Amino acid sequence: MEQKLLLIDGHSILNRAFYGVPDLTNSQGIHTGAVYGFLNIILKILDEEKPGYFAVAFDEHAPTFRHEIYEAYKGTRKPMPEELRAQVPLTREVLSAMGVPILSKPGLEADDIIGTTARRWEEKGYEVCIVSGDRDLLQLVTDHTRLLLPRTSKGQTTVTAYDPEEVEKEYSLPPLGIIELKALMGDSSDNIPGVPKIGPKTATELLLKYGNIENLKDHISEINKKSVRETLQANFNLAELSKTLATIETNADILLSEEDAVLTDLFTPEAYEIVKSLELKSLFKRFEGLAEKEEKSLQERFHIINDLAGAEKAFASACEAADLGFAADYDEAGDLSGLALATDEEANYIVREGFITSAYLGDGISKLLELGRGRLFTVGLKELLKKGDFHTGDNLFDLEIELYLLDPLRSDYGIPGNAREGALAALNEGRRLLPQIREEGMEDLLKSVEMPLIPVLSSLEAEGICVRREELSRFSKELGQKIDLLEQEIYEGAGEKFNINSPKQLGLILFEKMGLKGGKKTKTGYSTSAEVLEKLAPKAPIIGRILEFRQLSKLKSTYADGLEPFIDEGGRIHSTFNQTITATGRISSADPNLQNIPVRTELGREFRKIFIPKEGYCFTDADYSQIELRILASMSGDDKLIGAYQEDKDIHAITASQVFHVPFEEVTAD
Repeated sequence: MEQKLLLIDGHSILNRAFYGVPDLTNSQGIHTGAVYGFLNIILKILDEEKPGYFAVAFDEHAPTFRHEIYEAYKGTRKPMPEELRAQVPLTREVLSAMGVPILSKPGLEADDIIGTTARRWEEKGYEVCIVSGDRDLLQLVTDHTRLLLPRTSKGQTTVTAYDPEEVEKEYSLPPLGIIELKALMGDSSDNIPGVPKIGPKTATELLLKYGNIENLKDHISEINKKSVRETLQANFNLAELSKTLATIETNADILLSEEDAVLTDLFTPEAYEIVKSLELKSLFKRFEGLAEKEEKSLQERFHIINDLAGAEKAFASACEAADLGFAADYDEAGDLSGLALATDEEANYIVREGFITSAYLGDGISKLLELGRGRLFTVGLKELLKKGDFHTGDNLFDLEIELYLLDPLRSDYGIPGNAREGALAALNEGRRLLPQIREEGMEDLLKSVEMPLIPVLSSLEAEGICVRREELSRFSKELGQKIDLLEQEIYEGAGEKFNINSPKQLGLILFEKMGLKGGKKTKTGYSTSAEVLEKLAPKAPIIGRILEFRQLSKLKSTYADGLEPFIDEGGRIHSTFNQTITATGRISSADPNLQNIPVRTELGREFRKIFIPKEGYCFTDADYSQIELRILASMSGDDKLIGAYQEDKDIHAITASQVFHVPFEEVTAD
């Protein structure tokens, strides 16, 4: 067994995971992103380090000795976001189910628990590996104790390892010098005061010369720089206090035995149940044996049918059921290859084979829909309608739509893609959700608006929209010529060539070379956002050209060139219209997005002419009145706003009329 102990700084890694992973929720609306990120980080490190022993330390919500000697310690920290706070007990629950020892004690910080445990295990001959996002723990690094500093961005984790050599390389000081550094410069994140006017550069120079603050104290009078000498003389008590606050305790009252810390199989049935309930699907594969066992159980529960008599019996049984979940499998050609039917009494999976054809399965679904009795719950109905020749009925409900109505902010609805699992999920979830929808007063919305909209969107996607391909090509060429011309004019105005699309290079040209006033400097350079440039536009002609260059470049890359790959052989684009993406209830368009094609500029309006209706048809445009403006009218009691709605006038036109003092009849589209 590897004589290595892995110690995790629980809150620190959970915090890193929370800000490094998108906010995820399961089908119950429970936030799970931090738990997911945390488990991914520790599992990655476990795979790489292969320790024999493992434990996680957590802070307790209680004052420590540091608060007793300095009340303002950590006083500037923002409260933990509620979405993160709720995931702390969840994480601890998963770890406990995995058999991982959790170290915590009121009055001790996780740093002190880690420091004490690391030192004791090192003395017993173990290699120690600490995982934390807190650089304070660099002081614990020795020849036998390393610190791993993980960083998670866009779901990807990278880890930097620190040994004594690496610490000295980065800070020019040995690991214990980190304590002295904090004593002099302080630490704003923990509200450790340090000595006023002493930053990292001055602190490092002093420590390289004097070693530690005790030796420095004896030589303050020798310091040549007056401001440094005087601040040390006046505030040395703060340096001593800060050193006490910054020093991690390595002899605290906490114990971790080898027996408790020995690393066993983490992927227990108890942990699998929690991970399943949190719907952390990408982790399921870690529980290989359990997942296979569950799949086998599912297969046993579903009666596999591949003969016509069995299929007839299954459909008859489905027709008699009060509630039915159904989901379908399709082959690469888009033909039905299997159909799952789950009821209270039984669960059948009808396989396409012999006399059981795709057409037979499609007819079976149609008959179920036409029957009009009982309730049918499915998943992904829009796709089913596009693939199969059957229609919807009043007794049919899409599970995804139900979940969306109850929680429109969720990014994932956690619906299984497997037909058999999907059928069971539709049956179980559908019956649970429908009463909740009634309770929320949304049953009419579900039945009268959302469900009837599904076949409309399905037919829209299947039909597609016709595009003048040659016009699109011509438009792209024209845009390219205008962009080239603008590029040359911008270079002339700047006096040199540079990358116009680089904010850093553009910022240097505008605010340093050309000396324009009003630049906002950020950590990565000057801001060249549209907001900044629009304010500067009257000051220099080059700004207007840059803004136009950006507009035309986006129009060309995103639309003129970007739409070309989506045009099929018949000259049509088939966008996907999403019913469950936006939190406000609007439909969204994707692959490609046909909703963001510009309309407010002359070029945008010109571009829209490439889309044409088929012969004998015309385009119509409709939009609902913005609900937030109606709420505003009601809450504000504004007579003009209320009057506009009562008279059924265009709210935008009437606002423009009043803002620009133009008669309502004279308001133009511009």
